[in-house]
Amino acid sequence: MTRAEAKERNRRALLAAAHQIVARDGHRAKLEEIAEQAGLTTGAVYSLFGSKNGLLIALVTDYLGPHYDGIEQAVTPGLDLVEAVEVFARHYHRLCEEPDALGDLSFEISLQDLALRDPELRPKLAASVREHEQRLAALLTGRPHDGAALTAQQAHRLATALRALLVGLSQGVILGLTPTAPEQYFADTARALVADDVLGPP
Repeated sequence: MTRAEAKERNRRALLAAAHQIVARDGHRAKLEEIAEQAGLTTGAVYSLFGSKNGLLIALVTDYLGPHYDGIEQAVTPGLDLVEAVEVFARHYHRLCEEPDALGDLSFEISLQDLALRDPELRPKLAASVREHEQRLAALLTGRPHDGAALTAQQAHRLATALRALLVGLSQGVILGLTPTAPEQYFADTARALVADDVLGPP
């Protein structure tokens, strides 16, 4: 194994251990336990990520990256804005039915808890989430709607509203609060956001 391969192996091991322990312990997650579970030392964390917060930010990127990759694969070019929004909403609904949906929600809530308690981590976590939200806005920008192409500003407003709506609906489904929210309901509710008062001026 080359040095680069060993470094990447250690990086992946630390991310996997951090995901599991943060989901379980939230703000009580200990760096020493994360390193021990990965079969490494805390020195490896500082060498690879700079700090515990650096590890947590990398964990967010590692978690959100595949999520948004899946969205980009689902929302294909050629769809108009309404079609793209419906596909996006249906994709979110299917994520609620994944076997690990409850574990993923636990992890997300634990990360939010960490950010609320750590003023240094909070803006870094917010910046990472905004970066991925911008991927969604870019995916929507330029799609035809009512005879015009969606502007970047409108796409950003819509992406923010869509993410807030679908995260809330998804949490309700996973927790059993809204068991009667089928895939079509997700699509219909998301489509209602494609309105002038949400999109705003071009």
